[in-house]
Amino acid sequence: MPVITTGAHPAALWPGVHAWFGVNYAKFPARWSKIFTEQGSEKAYEEDNITHGFGLARLKPQGQEIEYDAHSQLGTKRYTHDTWGLGYIVTMEEREDNQYKSKAFQRSKWLARSMAITKEINGANILNNGFDATNYANGWDAKPLFSTTHVSVAGTTSNVLTAADISEAALEDASIQIHAFTDQRGLAGMIKPRALVIHPSNKFEVHRILKSTLQNDTANNATNALKDMNEFPDGVIVNEYLTDADAWFVLTDVDNGLTYFNRKSLAFTQDNDFGTENALAKAVERYVFGWSDAFGAYGNAGA
Repeated sequence: MPVITTGAHPAALWPGVHAWFGVNYAKFPARWSKIFTEQGSEKAYEEDNITHGFGLARLKPQGQEIEYDAHSQLGTKRYTHDTWGLGYIVTMEEREDNQYKSKAFQRSKWLARSMAITKEINGANILNNGFDATNYANGWDAKPLFSTTHVSVAGTTSNVLTAADISEAALEDASIQIHAFTDQRGLAGMIKPRALVIHPSNKFEVHRILKSTLQNDTANNATNALKDMNEFPDGVIVNEYLTDADAWFVLTDVDNGLTYFNRKSLAFTQDNDFGTENALAKAVERYVFGWSDAFGAYGNAGA
């Protein structure tokens, strides 16, 4: 078990050090909270159940009975909470002899930063691993988040966008595909794009595409339809924790899509070991990221 002793930072035992650097970096504002809908939890796990509604109405011939339809449960999505934690141990001698403890070692701040970045990576990995049908086929229908064969009563459905690097045409095609979504019974789903999630490498191109007064990067005197029609009302989310620079994602307004369950909020605790006089500090939280309705997001792995 690692223990921070006087030997870890020998320069801290003497005055004269101007600054300590290498860890005092800022952190990005939370990205996961813009992508996932947060829910509270007081149980070991949470479950969402998927069902289907009724089909289209049938023509009733004169004198004949009305036809009847039914609906039933199709599957269950279970969210089991994970526990994440990190801590540190400091010897009595290190605490007593450190000449810079009032300003140099902001260990609780560093611990909070580590926990926050861990959460961001865990959230982003839902998207990063969303195309992996081998290791992450953990939807209610045993499919990955992004699949061309999601199970449907009316036949398979897809939330995989036509492979293309991000462009004006690709974003328009994505919007058209999302608007054409049909539900479990083949009825118009009437879902709409909500936000665009991109890797930082695409942020300048996306800004030009969505913010241009006229159609981007052409000599045509044409309107910027994506901007004028407000196709992404919740804007653009630049996520530094995405691992594929070519991949991009569209969040939709569907209910029970990408979800974050909070079982235990981040908590810091401290204690002293009686025998050694070592000081112990730790941070712990419990949560889980996932999705129930895969059509809360559409994915494009890029060209």
